[in-house]
Amino acid sequence: MLDFILKPWPWWFSGIIISAVMFLMLFFGKSFGFSSNLRTLCSIAGAGKRVKFFDFDWRTQSWNLVFLVGAIIGGYIANQFLNDGSLFQIAESTANDLSKLGFSEAKEVQPAELFSWDALFTLKGFAVLSIGGLLVGFGSRYAGGCTSGHAISGISNLQLPSLIAVIGFFIGGLLMTHIIFPLIF
Repeated sequence: MLDFILKPWPWWFSGIIISAVMFLMLFFGKSFGFSSNLRTLCSIAGAGKRVKFFDFDWRTQSWNLVFLVGAIIGGYIANQFLNDGSLFQIAESTANDLSKLGFSEAKEVQPAELFSWDALFTLKGFAVLSIGGLLVGFGSRYAGGCTSGHAISGISNLQLPSLIAVIGFFIGGLLMTHIIFPLIF
């Protein structure tokens, strides 16, 4: 059994599992949204006393916190006990494109030119990470959820706003990849 777990699984297996989970959530009247856990945690911490957005009964979302804790524990178990030590491989074409932009370690998933303490303490690195974090946080809240929540849960619930949000995410990703990212780097 462990041999089966340690080998890479086919891509379609994830689709089947995601579909089954979404069906069960629809059946039980729940909607998946991982980014909503931040709102729940802020409410638990007492932010509802100062900000109306966080003033709600967080106990109704406690099931989602169990999912959050399960994701953290599952990630730890996968990394500690199911990891064969091989490094994640990015496509050769991606590595070539990153090299053209000036990333010396283009084979790394998180290049040091962007994701390191040295990069953080440069003006460009600090600006990219802070503005990017602000845009992701604000965008998730403004769109009513994150990319995976809209793409997986919202579209499976046949919600038009989720379809519009996913189209917007896709357009934003294309603009970032082909226009803004090359200008920054």
